[in-house]
Amino acid sequence: MEGKLFIFSAPSGSGKTTIVQNLLKKDLNLEFSISATSRPKRENEVNGKDYYFLSVDDFKTKIKNNQFVEWEEVYENRFYGTLKSEVERIWSQGKHVIFDVDVVGGLNIKKQFPKKALSIFVKPPSIQELEKRLIQRSKDSNKDIKTRLDKANIELSYADKFDMVIVNDNLKKAIEQAEKSVNEFINI
Repeated sequence: MEGKLFIFSAPSGSGKTTIVQNLLKKDLNLEFSISATSRPKRENEVNGKDYYFLSVDDFKTKIKNNQFVEWEEVYENRFYGTLKSEVERIWSQGKHVIFDVDVVGGLNIKKQFPKKALSIFVKPPSIQELEKRLIQRSKDSNKDIKTRLDKANIELSYADKFDMVIVNDNLKKAIEQAEKSVNEFINI
C-alpha cells in the first residue's frame, strides 16, 4: 500500500520539529522519514536513526542515479536529501510518511506527489518572536542566529506555496491543528 506524505517545513526555531515529534506519538500510523546527509556524524548520532550518513561521493552518485525524492546542497559539499528507498521502506510497512524538512525540500516533495502529499508551513508569530526563541534555546552563536533569521525572512516568503500555514503562537493549539489536518487528509 502506498500511504500519504505529510510535509512540515518552517524556518529554524518555528516549532516544526516539536509538532512532528508530537504527531508521531499520536495514533495516526505515521513514520518519520530519515534524511540522508553528507555532513559528519556527531558524537551521539546513530546512522539509520538520526540520518543516513553518506560520503560526498556516495551522495553525488545517488544524485546521478536519481535515488532521491529531493536533495539540496546547503553548503559546499554539505548535502541533505530524502532517499526514494526511505519513502518506499515506510510505505511497505503500511504507514504514512512524515517529513521535517527545509522549505525548498518540502516544496520539491509536494511537486513530486501533488495528490498524495499535504504540505504544512509552520510560521512563527513574528520575526522578533523567532529571534527570541533562537536565543532562548542557546544552541547557536549570535552569528548563527543572524544567519538563521536572514534565511527565515526568505523562507517566510514561500509560506503561501504550501497547502496550509499553521501559525505557532500557541504550541498546544498548533499541535491540535496539525493533528486535525493530518487526520482529515488521511481519511480523504
